[in-house]
Amino acid sequence: MKRNRIAIVALILMTASILAVGAADTDKYAVKAPIKIQWWHAMEAQYKPLIDKVVADFEKQNPLIDVEAIYQGSYADLNEKLIAAQAAGTTLPALCVANTPYVAGYGDSGLCENLDPYIAATGFDIKDFGAGLRVASSFGGKQVSLPFLISTQIMFYNKTMADAEKIKLPETWADMDEFMKKASKISGGATQRYATVIPGWDQWYFEPFFLNADVKIINDDKQTTDLGSAKAIDIAKKLKGWCDEKKTYWAYGKDASGIMRQNFIDGKVFSIIHTTSLYNLYESSCKFEVGMHYLPGNVSRDSEIGGCVLLIPSKNKQDVKNAAWKLLSYLTGKDVNMLWARETGYMPTRNSVLDTSEAKDYLAKKPAFKPVFTFLDNINPRIQHPAYSALSKIWMQEMAKVIIEGGDISPAMQKMAKLIDEALQD
Repeated sequence: MKRNRIAIVALILMTASILAVGAADTDKYAVKAPIKIQWWHAMEAQYKPLIDKVVADFEKQNPLIDVEAIYQGSYADLNEKLIAAQAAGTTLPALCVANTPYVAGYGDSGLCENLDPYIAATGFDIKDFGAGLRVASSFGGKQVSLPFLISTQIMFYNKTMADAEKIKLPETWADMDEFMKKASKISGGATQRYATVIPGWDQWYFEPFFLNADVKIINDDKQTTDLGSAKAIDIAKKLKGWCDEKKTYWAYGKDASGIMRQNFIDGKVFSIIHTTSLYNLYESSCKFEVGMHYLPGNVSRDSEIGGCVLLIPSKNKQDVKNAAWKLLSYLTGKDVNMLWARETGYMPTRNSVLDTSEAKDYLAKKPAFKPVFTFLDNINPRIQHPAYSALSKIWMQEMAKVIIEGGDISPAMQKMAKLIDEALQD
C-alpha cells in the first residue's frame, strides 16, 4: 500500500475538497521560521569538504534553516549516542544517519518518525528508489527512513597481478578451492601472499557465503536460526580450513580493518572482501590497478545492502521535524544523488540517474564498478529483526573464537546457534 501512496494521493487531489486537505497537509510540514538543526553523521574527515559544500548549497536554497553537521564516530558509536539521548530525554539530532541493520530495532522501538505523511504531502518521489532499497529503509509497512549512502559486499583484487599470473576469479563457491590455491603463495609453511582476507570484525562480510548456500540466518518462526545446520557447518568448515591452510586469514581484533587495507595496498594479499564504498580509497592508494569482483555464487549469487539510511527521531518537535525533512529530502534527492556516488564511492541509489550521462560518465571513470551494476538486481535488503544486532555480535564473536583459537567447528556452530536462538526469543 505504501508504494502506491503517491499515486493514490495524486488521484484524490483532483477533487476540490481534497485539494484543500492537501494544501493543509503541505502547510503542516512547511518551515515557517528560522531554525537551527543538527545532523549527526558517520562520514570520516576525508568527506568533510564534501559535507560542507552540500550543507552550504542546501542553506542557500533554504535560508530559514541553519544546519550543524556533526561527526559522531562509527555507526556503532553513533548508535550508542542516539540510544542514550533517546533514553535520557536529552537533545536529539533533527536528522541522523543509521547503519542499515539498525532500522528494524529503531522502527520497532518507535524511535523513527513515520515518513509516509511527509512523502505524500510534498510529492517526494519514493518510487525512484529500487524496491530493495525501500524495503531496507522501512519497518512494519512504514517508511521510517530513506536510503542514503548505499554499498554492498565486493571482492577487491589486484588486477595487475591477476592479469600477469592469469589468476581466474571465482564465479561459484565450488571455484573457491582452486582460487585459494592459485592466488596464495606459501613457502616453508609461511604465507608470502594470501589469496584473500575474510573480515571477521563484522558478520556482514561473511554472511553472503551462508545466505547463498540457502542457510536461513533467521528461520520463518523468527525465533530460531539455521546456523547450526549441516549446510551452515559445511560453509564454516571451508572458511576455517582455508584459514588453517594459511591461504587466507580471519581479520579480527584491534584495527583489523586498517591492517587488512594496508596488506592489500602493500601487495601482501591478492584480494580482500570489503565494502564497495571504499573503492576510491583503494584506487587512490594502490600502485596497481584495482579490480572489483562480485562474490561467488552457490545456490544463489546475492549480496546485501550496506551503508546507511537517514532518519528523523520521532520525539522532536514538529518544527524541528519539518526542517529535518527538508534536509532529508535534499540529501537523498536526484540532484545530490550522483554527487554522493561520484565523490564518496558509494553506489547511486536513484533509478532515474542510472541512465543519465552522469551515470555513464561515472562508469567510464570507474569501470571497476561494472560488476556491481551488472548484479544490481541481486543486491538484497538486510535481514530485519529487532534482535539482529545481538545475533550479529554472537555470530561474529563465536566464529572468531573457533577459527582463530582453534577447535571443532561443528559443536562450536551448534553452541552458537543455541545462543542466537536465546537472543531471538528474548
